[in-house]
Amino acid sequence: MTSAAFAGPATAGTGPAGFTSTPPPGVAAAAGPAAPRRPYVPDLIAAVPGGITSSQLAAISRLRGVQAVLPVDGGKVTVNGQSANLLGVSPPAFRSWTPLSTSGSAAIWSNLGQGKLISTRAAARRLHLAAGKSYPVSAAVLARLPFGGATALSVTGADAIVNLSRSAQLGLAQNFAVLISAPPSASLPTLMAQVKSVIGKSGQVVNLVSYGLVTASQTPVATTIPAGAPANYLNLFKASAARYCPGMSWTVLAAIGQIESGDGANNGPSSAGALGPMQFMPATWAEWGINGFGPPGPPDIMNPLDAIPSAARMLCAAGAGNPATLSQAIFAYNHATWYVAEVLALASEYAKNPA
Repeated sequence: MTSAAFAGPATAGTGPAGFTSTPPPGVAAAAGPAAPRRPYVPDLIAAVPGGITSSQLAAISRLRGVQAVLPVDGGKVTVNGQSANLLGVSPPAFRSWTPLSTSGSAAIWSNLGQGKLISTRAAARRLHLAAGKSYPVSAAVLARLPFGGATALSVTGADAIVNLSRSAQLGLAQNFAVLISAPPSASLPTLMAQVKSVIGKSGQVVNLVSYGLVTASQTPVATTIPAGAPANYLNLFKASAARYCPGMSWTVLAAIGQIESGDGANNGPSSAGALGPMQFMPATWAEWGINGFGPPGPPDIMNPLDAIPSAARMLCAAGAGNPATLSQAIFAYNHATWYVAEVLALASEYAKNPA
C-alpha cells in the first residue's frame, strides 16, 4: 500500500459513544475503559517502502511543529474478495488518534483487542461486512477474521484496522508509516518538506487534513437539538451549549469534560474536594447546579445530565457565549492561564472534525 491511497480531506465525525459515569434510568452507560484524555488529529502520514526506522521516527518527533507521532503497520489486502487498505495498530496508542465517537466506544476497542476487524462505515458497505460474521482476509497469508463493527477512523484512505497481533499474522508491513499530528499554528507544507528530508527520496508524505488556525469564533456552535434527554456525551455537550449558553461552542464543554474527568472516568473527589464529571466544588455547585436534562429532583453533581448543563450555565454567566470573552470565562471556571490554553487547544482539536 502506498501513502498515495490516503490523499484527500479527512471527514471523520466526533462524539463519545456513551456516558462513562452512571446515568439515570433510560440512558445507556458505556462499559470498559474511558476514552483517552488528549486526542490527536492525524495531519500527515509518511510512508517508506521498507518501513519507518526508529531513528527516522525519533527525528520526525523532534521536528518543530510536531506534537505527536504514531507508527502503524499497513498493507493492501483483499477483504471478502475486494481490495482494501488495512492498518495494523496498537489499540491503546491509536485510540487517541480517533474521533470522540470512536475513542469513546468501549465495544470498538474491546472487539479490536480481541483480534476482530474494524472498518470505516463506507468500507463496511463496499465490502459487504456485517457485525458478528467472519470474512476471508488475504494478505501474505489467508485468514478468516470476525468483523467487529464500523466506525470513524480519521485516517483518510484507510479502510480498516486490526491489532498488532493480527497484523503480524497477516504479514502486514511493519512500521509501514507514521501518523503525524501538528498544532493548528504549524505550517503543514513546511512540515511536509522537513519530514520528506528525514525519510528520503523513496518515501512519501501526504497531507491528510488541511486546516487553518481554529479560533474561538470558528469553533462549531450547535443551534438545533433533538427533543428528550441526550443519550451520549456528544449530544449532551451540544444540547447543553445550545440551551444554556447560545453562542458557545460545544467543543469547549467537550474539552473541559475531558480535562476535568475524562468524561466521567474520574469523578473524584479531587485533592481539593471537587466532584463529578465537570469537577464542581460543592460550594460552587450549590450556586450553579441545575436540574438540566436529568430526572426530576435535586440537581446531581455526579450526573452528567445535570453537571454539563450546569457548567454551560456557569461559563455563560462569565461570558462564554461571546468569542471575545470566552477566554476569561474559562479562566473563571479554573483560575489558571495554562488551563485556558489547554481547553482552547483541545477545543481546537475537536473543531477540526466537527460533527
